[in-house]
Amino acid sequence: MKKNLLLAAVSLVALGAAAPALAADLAARPYTKAPPAAIAAVYDWSGFYIGINGGGGSADTSWDLVNFGSEGSHNSTGGTVGGQIGYRWQTGQFVFGVEGQGNWADFSGDNISAITGLRNRTRLDAFGLITGQVGYAWNNVLLYVKGGAAVVSNKYDVYSTVTGANLDNADETRWGGTVGAGLEFGFAPNWTVGVEYNHIFLGDQNVTFASGAVDRIKQDVDMGLVRLNYKFGGPLLARY
Repeated sequence: MKKNLLLAAVSLVALGAAAPALAADLAARPYTKAPPAAIAAVYDWSGFYIGINGGGGSADTSWDLVNFGSEGSHNSTGGTVGGQIGYRWQTGQFVFGVEGQGNWADFSGDNISAITGLRNRTRLDAFGLITGQVGYAWNNVLLYVKGGAAVVSNKYDVYSTVTGANLDNADETRWGGTVGAGLEFGFAPNWTVGVEYNHIFLGDQNVTFASGAVDRIKQDVDMGLVRLNYKFGGPLLARY
């Protein structure tokens, strides 16, 4: 009996001695910090931008010799290169903007006049656009429509179908309207690339040639462009 009591006492003493060591082991466990909250980067379309563009187009042109009738029509096709500068501001996913664009062009086409038998040629060598934009953004992808004013520079020539000699000519700067749509992608900080379609409405008006002949010329232009823009300012917003 005494022996059993002695063994129990020894056990309690040993357990008491081990308890501080066990508590020390528990306290020595390393503290693990909680992972930081996730941050999503959102593309910001706001700010000034400048860029270049290039592509091709076609100008559908009809000539009517005043007091005589239709001479026929032709498509003046070719390439174009130019630049643009603008400003955009973003509200939620909606993007608004204004832009000015100027291009050199080499659109040329001709047909044989149904009245004179001579060759009528139209050359569109430059155009400019002043437009407003409304778009919708999915982060770094922007879909937009645009519209505004347009101005084009045309040269008209009349050639002999026999000798090829230039027999008559006229120059004209014509104002009209434009509508278009585009898709743009932000592929790197501050850089975007996109594609755009534009239609220019130029109506018809009288053009007086060097010989004194007057043609009522109607014209509309369609073109497709690839655009590269550099946007000033920070490209990203942090969303927590």
